[in-house]
Amino acid sequence: MELVAKSPAMQEVIKLAERVAPTDVTLLITGESGAGKDALARFIHARSRRAAAPFVKIDCAALPQELIEAELFGYERGAFTGAIRSKPGRLEAAQNGTLVLDEVAHLSLQAQAKLLRVIERREFERLGGRRRISIDARIIALTNVDLDEAVKRRTFREDLFHRLNVVRIELPPLRERRMDVRALAEEILATVGRKHGRRIKGFSREAIAALEDYEFPGNVRELMHIIERAVIICDGERIDIADLPEAVRMAAKAQRRRRARPTLAEVEAEYIRETLAATRGNKSEAARILGISRKNLYEKIARYHIESVKR
Repeated sequence: MELVAKSPAMQEVIKLAERVAPTDVTLLITGESGAGKDALARFIHARSRRAAAPFVKIDCAALPQELIEAELFGYERGAFTGAIRSKPGRLEAAQNGTLVLDEVAHLSLQAQAKLLRVIERREFERLGGRRRISIDARIIALTNVDLDEAVKRRTFREDLFHRLNVVRIELPPLRERRMDVRALAEEILATVGRKHGRRIKGFSREAIAALEDYEFPGNVRELMHIIERAVIICDGERIDIADLPEAVRMAAKAQRRRRARPTLAEVEAEYIRETLAATRGNKSEAARILGISRKNLYEKIARYHIESVKR
């Protein structure tokens, strides 16, 4: 899926990504789960001098710790019980390309130490092996964990953190880039529609408004699931609000109620305006009617940016 950057926040992210893509600098991409860190890593790889070489990803959170090193470094025959033949690891698979370490904070301290040596020396040994293997691969680390705090808690090595954190790109959550929701939704709809053989023209105005009002705790990944569900159950030419999950519909209703009902501050500001208009701008008389001091009235006029009423 292509990255969408209608919002100023994402435009800044893309600008930085395009600046660092042609270099070999090690990157740390941070952001909430589902925000699109993997898509950003692919975007950078596709614009790098390594674009024709492999893009290899290892999910450090999905594999048991005892298998992480075997997957990352590979192993020789007999390195451990069950190693009946030699197997290259992800580092070798990423030769001349890009290696993405997803959820890097889940690496054990032992694996972190070995990874640090790889970054520093650009060589490693397979488990159970003695032959040193040179590696030329760009490393991009992804995490939804605050690594600064992890370093303080001593669950993440400070020296490795500094090696990975040469350039950090912080991916904002979807709720902070609502301008991207419509374009993302339309792109996902086209992809998912082809996948399921459905020709759906788009979204109703109410459906898009509901999606734009939703907080998306699961970020872009949640948006993808919501639209795929809608594509499957939709029986018309466009996805309507009824095709969206209850959580999205309820959020839309709550937002409409908030918009329909003014806040206490809005009510107070409007009452002050009406009182000033009735007294033709006489602030002393207005303060008396409002039951507040003249000084307090001036403070509220400034706070609510109420224009002066000509007497």
